[in-house]
Amino acid sequence: MRSNRPPLALVWLKRDLRLRDHDALTAALAENKYVLLLYIAEPSLLADEHVSERHLDFIKASIEDLQQQLKALNTAVLAVKGEVLDVFEKLQSFFNLTGIYSHIETGLGVTYLRDQKVADWCHAQNIHWKEYRQQGVFRALPNRKQWIKRWTEFMNRPQAPFPTKKGWLKLQQIESLRREFTLLDCKVEANEQIQPGGEQKAFRYLNSFFEGRYKNYQTHISKPDLARKSCSRLSPYIAYGNLSMRQVLQRTEAEKAKGKKGFGIRAFESRLRWQAHFIQKFEMECRMEHESINRGYHALNKTVRPDYIKAWEEGKTGVPMVDAAMRCLVATGYLNFRMRALVVSFFVHQLWQPWQACSGFLARQFLDFEPGIHFPQLQMQAGETGINTLRIYNPVKNGQEHDPHGHFTQKWLPELSELPPTLVHTPWEITPFESALYNFELGKNYPAPIVNLEESRKKASDILWKMQKAPLVYQESKRILRKHTLPNRNSIQ
Repeated sequence: MRSNRPPLALVWLKRDLRLRDHDALTAALAENKYVLLLYIAEPSLLADEHVSERHLDFIKASIEDLQQQLKALNTAVLAVKGEVLDVFEKLQSFFNLTGIYSHIETGLGVTYLRDQKVADWCHAQNIHWKEYRQQGVFRALPNRKQWIKRWTEFMNRPQAPFPTKKGWLKLQQIESLRREFTLLDCKVEANEQIQPGGEQKAFRYLNSFFEGRYKNYQTHISKPDLARKSCSRLSPYIAYGNLSMRQVLQRTEAEKAKGKKGFGIRAFESRLRWQAHFIQKFEMECRMEHESINRGYHALNKTVRPDYIKAWEEGKTGVPMVDAAMRCLVATGYLNFRMRALVVSFFVHQLWQPWQACSGFLARQFLDFEPGIHFPQLQMQAGETGINTLRIYNPVKNGQEHDPHGHFTQKWLPELSELPPTLVHTPWEITPFESALYNFELGKNYPAPIVNLEESRKKASDILWKMQKAPLVYQESKRILRKHTLPNRNSIQ
């Protein structure tokens, strides 16, 4: 009988891979005699087009970090492979599951459907599933009238403490349990170009940012090379919950109280607030994963060009700033915000491809992939919201302004390394004399642009500006503003 099995509460880890400021873990330890930390690598989630081995490696490193910290508590994370309900049912055959504790996840459609099944299973089994808010995102909001107030109250709450030794399922018991499951091998080969996962690594990045890197945050934020050091680089740690947003915000306030009140700090803090704002948008209208939030743009017809998409993915479009950014992203998992906007703009406007056709590829490359930010941002850059200014980025101008000496571009496009700065961003302007001088032949060393930049920009601009005047686009714009606009819209766009 179930009552004869030893009691056990599960803390189901998802995108909250930390021990500090973990409300679900704190509650589980306070309310139960025995608690087990559980991570499940789900084949159904790993098969989604937005998920990659890059993400899984970051998760594995984060779990390894937890394992090191948990040794002092004589416990460990049970990290297994399998579908969630199969794992829960197997654990239930060994234990009397007294409760499941987790953070609310605003994830992909596949995780939402999985959570619905988990809720039904828990109800049928009479198991309490307690979910805790993590990012200041609230479910079932009809509009945003009270959101800022509720978000602020949540972020100002005291942080949950680091757990004590009491209440854990012991390491020896977990070792016996591991023999019953297909385990997730959390060993990861080091890659110097990609940030390593883990709560302790997250604090190193957080500390180094406030120890000095923040000073150039605002001045370097748009520079593709300099931003790699001057930006916080905290986004993957926030995306996978190595840090809570509450920890980052409260640390920022503490640094301001110490006298660090420069423009870089203020700019950084304002962008922290954007994070939950966009995730809240996605939470309230999650169909954005597949279709434009403004239904008027569903009539937009773009013919998919596999040859264009392949050239874009491989960084071979013949447009240096775009190609350098794409090759950098594929190699490192990181681009600053300006370059992310630029590569999407080029894809949707100048290649005239649907944003859905780049969504999966970009998500798999972004180490910090966060569904609630990814989909709203894609649609903003595609100009398909009806409420945001249409921005078609000029890749040549951006290259000349933000990489004037060509250092970033030539690093990622070594085929342009012999060209002078005056030609790096416009190699198609090379003269026959210069071609011989620099031993460079357009079309041989580096491709010519696959589209005419000016003609493609004008085509996209004309079509999208005209569509903004369409009745359904206008009607939908009003609906979106009513539902998603903040009381003080200037505070967060």
